[in-house]
Amino acid sequence: MESSTNNVTELIFTGLFQDPEVQRVCFVVFLLVYLATVVGNGLIVLTVNVSKSLHSPMFFFLSYLSLVEITYSSTVVPKFITDLLAKIKTISLKGCVAQIFFFHFFGVTEIFLLVVMAYDRYVAICKPLHYMNIMSRPLCHVLVTGSWLGGFFHSIIQILITIQLPFCGPNVIDHYFCDLQPLFKLACTDTSVEGVIVLANSGLIALCSFLILVSSYIVILFNLRNHSAEGRRKALSTCASHITVVLLFFGPAIFLYMRPSSTFTEDKLVAVFYTVVTPMLNPIIYTLRNAEVKIAVRRLWGKKN
Repeated sequence: MESSTNNVTELIFTGLFQDPEVQRVCFVVFLLVYLATVVGNGLIVLTVNVSKSLHSPMFFFLSYLSLVEITYSSTVVPKFITDLLAKIKTISLKGCVAQIFFFHFFGVTEIFLLVVMAYDRYVAICKPLHYMNIMSRPLCHVLVTGSWLGGFFHSIIQILITIQLPFCGPNVIDHYFCDLQPLFKLACTDTSVEGVIVLANSGLIALCSFLILVSSYIVILFNLRNHSAEGRRKALSTCASHITVVLLFFGPAIFLYMRPSSTFTEDKLVAVFYTVVTPMLNPIIYTLRNAEVKIAVRRLWGKKN
């Protein structure tokens, strides 16, 4: 990071909006959304770990997904919220690189967890008699560990590319948080090769995972024809939650990564959706559509009161 051509140690964000009044309104709105994200996902983690009725692999993975949502959102949102009240929004270059690392680490871990959850639903619906043998506790731990490691290695590649770039000015980053493409625009060297590598790294993971998810749900829907009406209804209910979360997560990601870079204004508005809004929606989607989670949450609150 301390190369001889690096005389930039601090970066300035342009932020999301320039109007101070709009920023103050956004501060209140996004603070409430962030608190709802932490409380909602934290409640799922607590409920799954405390409730004896939620010890199946599906809920084991759901608790880790909720944990990742909290950490993923926390890499960007607290800094973004406090910046809404600041006249000049600054971050150190090292802080910027750290934010990119953790943002990609937790983001890709979430992608892999969504794939793992789809595999769990596939086994539960297509091989119900062998479900508990296949989805053993050791395998569940291996799949979760693999998801974290996958996110870690993806992030390390992104950072190794970034720390070799020289930054000699300007130091204004056209975004409200640090991401690779806006940062590459500040490097005082041609970053077209690095841009392609980063796009391939992120894009391929997102695209391959999305294709695996779509394929798994096509197989699941095909298999459901042989189930009873009640079995179909129950299976579709749990799958619908997962499919909704997948579409909310991958929709904006595919929009941003699978097209040529354009004005950052629309990019920033799309980024608000997947950094601030989506992590809050996931616990709502899972609890509203899952009777077992709702009953367990009620029981938990009943104990506390």
